Amino acid sequence: MTDQQLTERMQKVFAHLHANPEISWEEVNTTAYLIELLKAEGLDPKAFDDVTGFYVDIGPGIPKVGFRTDIDALWQEVDGEFRANHSCGHDGHMSMAFGTALLLNEQKATLPGAIRLIFQPAEEKGEGAKKIVEKGVIDPLEYLFGVHVRPLIELPDGAHSPALHHGAAKLIKGTITGVEAHGARPEQGINAIEVASALVDAMKRIWISPTESGSIKMTQIQAGGTSSNIIPGSATFSIDCRAQTNETMDALTNGFEKAVEAVSTLFGATITTEVATHIVAAQVDNEAKAIMKQSIIDTVGEEHCAPEVVTPGGEDFHFYSYSKPHLKTTMLGLGCGVAPGLHHPQMTFNQQQLPVGARIIAKALLIALQQIERRD
Repeated sequence: MTDQQLTERMQKVFAHLHANPEISWEEVNTTAYLIELLKAEGLDPKAFDDVTGFYVDIGPGIPKVGFRTDIDALWQEVDGEFRANHSCGHDGHMSMAFGTALLLNEQKATLPGAIRLIFQPAEEKGEGAKKIVEKGVIDPLEYLFGVHVRPLIELPDGAHSPALHHGAAKLIKGTITGVEAHGARPEQGINAIEVASALVDAMKRIWISPTESGSIKMTQIQAGGTSSNIIPGSATFSIDCRAQTNETMDALTNGFEKAVEAVSTLFGATITTEVATHIVAAQVDNEAKAIMKQSIIDTVGEEHCAPEVVTPGGEDFHFYSYSKPHLKTTMLGLGCGVAPGLHHPQMTFNQQQLPVGARIIAKALLIALQQIERRD
């Protein structure tokens, strides 16, 4: 397939996906559209019976090498209206997955083994990878690759990185139960706002290594009603916790649990918490990274191969290697001039880099497959 043919086909797919975004767990039309595209190429996609998303195998036998793309959009305000919006680049990721399928399908008759392409829902909620793991879709794989478009602050347009070191993220929801009282009799109540304030203060005393990056803070609190002379007896809150490594996330989490216990004991209040979202930090495999680096060099030249990227954002792709430690993973960082930045409602990027990304991904998958073949 020529560069022009690949570009034209991918541009058409991107335009459709960009114009028809769907949020997490509601990617019904997105799933159907992509499945029909791949069926038209003679492939046999396997849809899930209870959730959106699907996978497709290309080549003979049981797949040992795979690639994952995310398919959901964000829900945000765009030009004064809240709607689904592809401001994280998932429309580009899906287009690259489609381009990769086209490139691999051309070589299907000569492939030494099967390659699995996974179209995963609900990345933005941090839940999709867990569902794919539960379904056993990655069980036979030894290598799994991913991709994410990168903002200019991290990569210049046309420079591509063989590894993205995302951080860990944990969102915690909590409830404080105290005792309501008249504003003139504070000693008769347990003020939920004061409890929350003490918890905020206690979190400032959670220590981590000064060589590690991490933060924990309260980002939401709701308490009190319309009357200002009533001491509120209940409150709800949210905690945002970030760390560059899973070990630091564990330290922050343990510190938070101790803070909750100490504050609840001090005030005699009940504080209940639950983890709403937990996205683990990247665990990049050196072999997978070396394969991706070689693919970048082979495809666009060494001058376009950038260093590894350390980024504070989170990605649920990394749950795959977290849950299956044998799995060798890395994510391609595609330098495509993302501006003003990821999740900005008017985010744009250089779409001409998408076919380049597809060729890098396809090449990496083939190198991994060849390595397995030589070993076996």
